[in-house]
Amino acid sequence: MMRRRMGRPGLVGTMARTAVVAGTATAVVGGVKGKQQAAAQQQQAAAQQSADTQARLDALEQQGAPAAAPAAASGDDMVAQIQKLLDLKNAGALSEAEFEVAKAKVLNA
Repeated sequence: MMRRRMGRPGLVGTMARTAVVAGTATAVVGGVKGKQQAAAQQQQAAAQQSADTQARLDALEQQGAPAAAPAAASGDDMVAQIQKLLDLKNAGALSEAEFEVAKAKVLNA
């Protein structure tokens, strides 16, 4: 019968442990890279959506749709402009995000 030596692992045990550590490191690095790429893509998509929203609002403003209230607008005028924006949103001309941006412009003017 062969006796098993106690203490340090043999060559096969060391190779197996090294393979597990290397595989774990590769998986962790891949996960981190994936999360970083996803975050970068999300930032790019948000920036693009913001630019698209602004372009659509500019186009609607050129067509005569209210995008911002004049500085001395009364409360009734603001309500009317927000109602027009809501009508555009309900008609599908504005997305929810575009509506919120335009509404904020009217309220902050």
